[in-house]
Amino acid sequence: MKSSSPPLRSPLPVGEGDEAVVSPLPLRRQAKGRTKLRLFAVYSILAVLLYFALRNAPFVEIWKALTQLHLSQLAILFAINALVIILITARWWVIVRAENPAIPFLPLIRYRLAVFGLSYFTPGPQVGGEPLQVLYLQRNHGISFARATSAVIMDKLLEFLANFILIGIGLTAAVRVGLISRNGTQAFGSLIPLAVILAWPILHLILLQRGRYPISSLLRSAISLIGTPNWVRLIIVSERMAAAFARRKLRALLISLGFSVMAWAGMAAEYFLIASFLKVNLSFEQTLAALTAAMFAFLLPLPGGLGALEASQVYALTTLGYTPALGISLALIMRGRDILNGGIGLLLAGKFIRDIHP
Repeated sequence: MKSSSPPLRSPLPVGEGDEAVVSPLPLRRQAKGRTKLRLFAVYSILAVLLYFALRNAPFVEIWKALTQLHLSQLAILFAINALVIILITARWWVIVRAENPAIPFLPLIRYRLAVFGLSYFTPGPQVGGEPLQVLYLQRNHGISFARATSAVIMDKLLEFLANFILIGIGLTAAVRVGLISRNGTQAFGSLIPLAVILAWPILHLILLQRGRYPISSLLRSAISLIGTPNWVRLIIVSERMAAAFARRKLRALLISLGFSVMAWAGMAAEYFLIASFLKVNLSFEQTLAALTAAMFAFLLPLPGGLGALEASQVYALTTLGYTPALGISLALIMRGRDILNGGIGLLLAGKFIRDIHP
């Protein structure tokens, strides 16, 4: 007795029938094409940023300025610069760890360099990389966007607060050493708007401590014009979380502020050493005044304060009785340090952006 077997049916064409199977090969090719396009876009943007930021950078002059220093002196400056980066990272880490104790410290150093690179090579007063901080925390450590944003808000407030303290002391020193004329009422009048801006961080922290939300209030008043997109809700929620942090985590807030002040003390020590290595003997007040002039250069809407930094140091040192060449050399050494840090950071940022959608 012969066993009967069902007749063979021809397979359905791809795309027909409920059981049709689509070949994954075209999908893989599309994914590879999108990956290549994304890589091209990322590196094109990075290349454009580097071109506009560095097209006028005096690399030959920077090299000549660096060769004035001994290797041991460069090693000391490198160590202090690394310490400053660690202290700045520690401020952010304390804030993040207060709500997420499992967050490791070392990866945050890499994140901080990437943020610096993105901020340094883009126009503006050393801001612009903050969204990258949020993305790092959200994608690599599973922290929500709102909580990561609130941590970044607190980090920037404390950074600006330390800036305010240092600039306030530096302006006083600048008057005492003659960088700002005591009789220049017009010069003092022009500093009033700047003082108001620099006072904002402490005012914002006080308002958050008292349960007030200034940024949220401004956004709510503008809702009738801009509606309520997701980013508005995110900022409102994040500011409330930052306020809760300021009220409940006062100890972490004070420790973070301490790290920020220590970082600025490290920057002042680094500036003093650079000047002394160039045979420029500055007093404590003169160091603060000249460093404050450099900080004002970075507030200008130029990538890395290009040109403004050199001008600020020439003005500061010639006013203090030194030659313009020494001011330029000092600024060029600072420029070389920042380009090195920013270049490493930009490479790290490019790698992260490239890996967002593998």
